[in-house]
Amino acid sequence: MDERSAGAGGPGGAGREPTAVRIAAAVRAGETTAVAAVSAALDRIARVDPDLCAFLEVWDEAALRRARDVDARVAAGERLPLAGVPLAVKGRHGLRSAGPLLAAGCVAVGSTSVPGPGTPWQTWGLGAHGRTVNPWRPDRTPGGSSAGSAAAVAAGLVPLATGSDGAGSVRIPAAWCGVLGLKLTSPGGARLTAPGILTRSAPDAAAYWRAVAPPTAEQGGAGPAPVASALPLAAVWSADLGFADPDPGPVALARAAVERLVAAGVVRLVRPDAPVRLADPGPAWLALRDPGATDADRRAAHRTRADNDRRLARLLDGADLLLTPTTPTAPHGHDGPGDRYSTALTWAFNLSGHPALSLPAGRDADGCPAGLHLVARHGREDVLLAAARAAMPALEKLNAYA
Repeated sequence: MDERSAGAGGPGGAGREPTAVRIAAAVRAGETTAVAAVSAALDRIARVDPDLCAFLEVWDEAALRRARDVDARVAAGERLPLAGVPLAVKGRHGLRSAGPLLAAGCVAVGSTSVPGPGTPWQTWGLGAHGRTVNPWRPDRTPGGSSAGSAAAVAAGLVPLATGSDGAGSVRIPAAWCGVLGLKLTSPGGARLTAPGILTRSAPDAAAYWRAVAPPTAEQGGAGPAPVASALPLAAVWSADLGFADPDPGPVALARAAVERLVAAGVVRLVRPDAPVRLADPGPAWLALRDPGATDADRRAAHRTRADNDRRLARLLDGADLLLTPTTPTAPHGHDGPGDRYSTALTWAFNLSGHPALSLPAGRDADGCPAGLHLVARHGREDVLLAAARAAMPALEKLNAYA
């Protein structure tokens, strides 16, 4: 993006755009309309996306039609928790999984970029106007594979964008674009991919979770229970999970963010009984995704997964959170990262199924954002969201917006 596309509050003026929660409250109160909110988003996309290349398709007419439907539902007395919120969906088939968000009042405005055909590394995006760029540094990748979703949110085009995370595909672009990225708990087994969301606001991520989480019997069909965990949350820090080789820069930024959270009373660091040392999940992940893997490779993969599951269960039995850098490197250029896997610190939790979240953790000397990675016990998205809500104000000075 050139100077004309940048705003004082962050790339694309993201700091000036309303959050999803605020948009919905204003629409429900009659202070604005879904049509007005969606029209404003479409105007921003038309202005900025030729440079950003975050969108594959923009659904102007369909979005305005859906917005009029939302306004009619609000006028009829429906209390929609996400009334009129402009939503971007990952890839051309993203609407298939967006049903709960649309039912809650979101209006899908377009589909976002994913890696192009034959891309060997899943950290690029190819939009309708060309290669997706990082809103902070156009010569760098936004990450992927939820590339366009992260870039669109970071640039303030939409407040919410869906993603899917098979090895870090929500969390990596969240870190490299300086936004919040949430990966939900996954069922494990052969399924490594979990849904997720990208946003600039912790309350917005919580609103997403309330819309998509299956209600339990105790909740009487009303969605997930309110967060009960008291601050500070007990947390374990690991720079490398015992096997990765991260660069000093992302580690230093993440650790500085942790120190701010400790000082703000969001977390308290605890020392585990043994050093954090997982088996490298890479070979196991690759074997489980490769239809041509040998039986021996698959058996080895299942052993690695079971061993790491035991280690993580012991670790999280004594702590609410595991904290790491989100990525081992800063955003690389569009020519690729060479031999480095950007997934080194994230894909262990696709194998294990744990929910995880990346928070903005400041920017390096080149202006590239970094992320702080939070992992919680299975099904404890509420703990991640409580931590994120308390953490974002504490990290505000590290980031252009919170």
